[in-house]
Amino acid sequence: MGSLALAAGTALCLVLGSGFAPEGTSGSSSTLRPLAALAVQPAYAEAATVEGTPTAGAAAGLAAPPLRDAVPLQRNIDPLTMQLPDAPPDLTPEEVRAIRIFARNTPSVVNITNFRQVPVQSAYGFGYGGFSMDTEKVPAGLGSGFVWDDKGHIVTNFHVIKGADEVKVTLLDQTTYTAKVVGGDADKDVAVLRLVDAPADKVSQLTPVTLGRSAGLLVGQRVFAIGNPLGLEHTLTSGIVSGLNRELSTGAVTIKGLVQTDAAINPGNSGGVLLDSAGRVIGINTAIADPTGKGASSGVGFALPIDSVRGLVDQILTYGRVLRPVLGVSLAPPQVLKQLGQPGVLVLEVPKGSPAEKAGIKPTMRDRFSGSLVLGDIITGIDGKAVKNYSDLVEALDEKRVGDTVKVDILRSQTDNLFASGTARKMTVSITLGERGQVNVTE
Repeated sequence: MGSLALAAGTALCLVLGSGFAPEGTSGSSSTLRPLAALAVQPAYAEAATVEGTPTAGAAAGLAAPPLRDAVPLQRNIDPLTMQLPDAPPDLTPEEVRAIRIFARNTPSVVNITNFRQVPVQSAYGFGYGGFSMDTEKVPAGLGSGFVWDDKGHIVTNFHVIKGADEVKVTLLDQTTYTAKVVGGDADKDVAVLRLVDAPADKVSQLTPVTLGRSAGLLVGQRVFAIGNPLGLEHTLTSGIVSGLNRELSTGAVTIKGLVQTDAAINPGNSGGVLLDSAGRVIGINTAIADPTGKGASSGVGFALPIDSVRGLVDQILTYGRVLRPVLGVSLAPPQVLKQLGQPGVLVLEVPKGSPAEKAGIKPTMRDRFSGSLVLGDIITGIDGKAVKNYSDLVEALDEKRVGDTVKVDILRSQTDNLFASGTARKMTVSITLGERGQVNVTE
């Protein structure tokens, strides 16, 4: 399979015709693919046609079902209030359900534009000396978000607003307001915004989403996605839950527990909602598998589970950040233990005053007499849960809170040969978790 790409940002390529990559790294989104200019823009606005070729059923001599006249539903829906009249009698129950889910949730989905401050280029280049002191704000990425509460808070993906100098939020009625970033978590790809210049009556009229549960989801369940793919505002797609507990690696960090769906997700969908058949939010659409490298939907999309998102958003609203618990250590590259065939994570440094230092965790160092390298403690478990690699460590710590005391299983070496007879021993130490950012550590 090709790369996994975070599904935001490309829509501005279509609108502006600039050289952003699909999920362009120079835009509001991050990506696992290199930046590449768009040489040819797909004709997204081209009218769809049905070729006059016989269907398989017709070829087999089967009678085709009678065609029915299209029901002009859009003329019956108020685009601002999304009030839906009684469903026309010739719609199937499945169609009625989809229409009502769209009508109920569309007012809650917003369009988010990431603006960057860039130098202004004149006809003479960037100033007389090759530089310009003048700047202007230009759109650098486009994504989706949704109304969390009636206080003007909007939830989206972190990569949608990453690096923004200004964030604008456009509502269903096309009014646009400036949003402040309340806080976010880059590792979990969640951010919370707040509308800062919207009138109080407008904020009070916002329609928060109804939150569901991602726990207990089953493969095969019907799901619906609403977002702004390719700049096409408030687009509805549908599919099923295709898989559960998927993993997405973005550099050193692996996001676990993702919901996989075949509902079409394209650039610009990032931050939008994934809904169950009752219209409740069960995930945030975040990434797509991109085997072609063109940023197009492949029928393999991924959403952050709402159960995890709920806890992160609550922390951001309470503290302005996610309180990430840490042991208070810096870790060695994983290749070191891979060469030894030893599972776990190797402690490289233990900052003075950190929780790990207080618990007696040993760093990697050189023996001052022999000059040989003495490996630091190798963390192999937390509270009885095996830690085979960095991802396992992050997952184990994510289940804890700052201030919790955990039992940490370690393997301690006394020489440069970890496996020499009598030189390594298993130990368990207690560590009271600190907060990331309060200590200069990696975990």
